[in-house]
Amino acid sequence: MNEQLSAKDWLDQGLKVLASRGFTALNAEPMAKVMGVSRGSFYWHFADVAAFHAALLKHWRDIAAEQIISGVEASAGDEPAIAVLLRRSFTIRLSLERAVRSWAASDAAAQHAVQAIDKRRLGYIEDLLTARGLPPDVAQARAQVLYWAFLGHALSGRPLPAGQQEAVLGELIRIALHEP
Repeated sequence: MNEQLSAKDWLDQGLKVLASRGFTALNAEPMAKVMGVSRGSFYWHFADVAAFHAALLKHWRDIAAEQIISGVEASAGDEPAIAVLLRRSFTIRLSLERAVRSWAASDAAAQHAVQAIDKRRLGYIEDLLTARGLPPDVAQARAQVLYWAFLGHALSGRPLPAGQQEAVLGELIRIALHEP
């Protein structure tokens, strides 16, 4: 890489480092070394490591919520959007999700980011369920159950065998769609 890195380059690298090595590895010097640039490139874009951490958490929210929601909205055709969301959520790699939640256990800003994304995701799931005709209280309860299932899956760190994963997804979609 060269010295002309953008802030987004640093943020993308930060997410990779976070997912693979944890939040304690989010420092300018080791990241600059991996990227083949000086620390000055980092400080050109971020006042300090705390500013980088804040921007990184915002970038994570964009990727882990807003881009997924946009993708679901764009690709939901014949299949209900809630089914598209569940398929995507249960088939993507979730090491970054685990890393951010681990970070949130010891950092107030990360904890706030996790709480904000949880609220955003839950609200979106509720909206999808309400749009399918569920009463708001049922949609809220069902959204919580589906989100807890996602979090359990994300935090377990163990992928299911393909057949079992399809069976679980089928059940979650059945629950979401309120099919008998």
